[in-house]
Amino acid sequence: MLKVLFVSLGCDKNLVDTEKMLGMLLQHGYSFTDDEREADAVVVNTCCFIGDAKEESIQTILEMSELKSSGQIKALIVCGCLGQRYQEEIQKEIPQVDAILGTMSIDGIVDALEYSLRGGRHNRFDSINKAPYAEKERVLTTGGHYAYLKIAEGCDKHCTYCIIPKVRGRYRSIPMEALVEEAIELAAKGVKELILVAQETTLYGVDLYGRKCLPQLLQRLEKIPQLVWIRLLYCYPEELTDELIETIRDSKKICHYLDIPIQHAADSVLRRMGRKTGQEQLRNTITYLRERIPDICLRTTLISGFPGETQDDFEETYRFVNEMEFDRLGVFAYSREEDTPAAEMENQIPDDLKEARRDELMELQQAIAFEKAQDKVGSHLLAMIEGKVADEDVYVARTYMDAPGVDGFLFVRTDKQLMTGDFVRVVVTDSNEYDLIGELEDELTE
Repeated sequence: MLKVLFVSLGCDKNLVDTEKMLGMLLQHGYSFTDDEREADAVVVNTCCFIGDAKEESIQTILEMSELKSSGQIKALIVCGCLGQRYQEEIQKEIPQVDAILGTMSIDGIVDALEYSLRGGRHNRFDSINKAPYAEKERVLTTGGHYAYLKIAEGCDKHCTYCIIPKVRGRYRSIPMEALVEEAIELAAKGVKELILVAQETTLYGVDLYGRKCLPQLLQRLEKIPQLVWIRLLYCYPEELTDELIETIRDSKKICHYLDIPIQHAADSVLRRMGRKTGQEQLRNTITYLRERIPDICLRTTLISGFPGETQDDFEETYRFVNEMEFDRLGVFAYSREEDTPAAEMENQIPDDLKEARRDELMELQQAIAFEKAQDKVGSHLLAMIEGKVADEDVYVARTYMDAPGVDGFLFVRTDKQLMTGDFVRVVVTDSNEYDLIGELEDELTE
């Protein structure tokens, strides 16, 4: 049986594509390995959102191309955003690549692999605006207790720094029936936490049903008995509605957690970014969310050093972060991406200044996050077990405030035997920087 090594880079939306390709190959008799020494073929699912992601994708392809040159593997396939964006350059500069699949051509993975193994080439680039691939058969790579559900493809926002609309197309929702079927299938496989993702989740349904239908989708997903948590990522602040907020507030399964990327707080910068919200609206939205859902955990992202960002703009954003006290926050130094309007703007900021401003914002957020973690001491929280610390009676867990891969952990001391995916009630007894420390409720000693 031929073994395939998959390397999935970039975001969780890319990971869903990888899992669906794994599912297609599994149905055609292929097996998988994490060891390049055992692999007959390698598939690299790439990212090109920012410069660092592009560099990582290129470096990975080059490393895998050496395996092809040495005869260690028989086929090398590239797919995803970098393949879509730089297909000609990859073909010219890395001839060891046997096949390139565009972002909307992942259903061609079986043919691409079979052609490549026979020594042929099988590039395929379907329209980036074709209907999203809704196949529900997947091989989960997340451990099986949580999974991502991609509810839409593409984006209509056209932020001036972002290449995504050019490689992923316009916004297209996946039909609700298909999503519910996929979620039922995932739950039957043991998934207890479902994480909804898209370039923007809040606009779900506008293209298919003429209105925002995320609340209706959530209400249907809530009815799946095996699901304990449903989490929302990538919610644009201007698209949040009372209906959605009330759905989150009133649900017993939807985590009181919202990821609302704002990117900046200075109005002049937000306008140049092509963002739809100004600082006053952001303040009002954040205040309103906290009024309606008092225990909500808010995550956001910022970009430092956008073209034309003055010291005053930066200080305004610094003050905003200090005042808003986000629970979770990440900062990225602006990445100048070719073929975007921002790349051609005047007053590009030097890299060292972009990075210094990023570091200053992250230092501020670190102090906020550490204090918020300390404030949780004494809280009683439901937590999902993620694993165990080697040679210690300590388990690693996440709370509703922690999305996998980006947020912190809750470390639970107990000599009980727990399994990954178990839900336990925990009393927080201490904090350590970003992370919490606790004990099982029924084991807590006064």
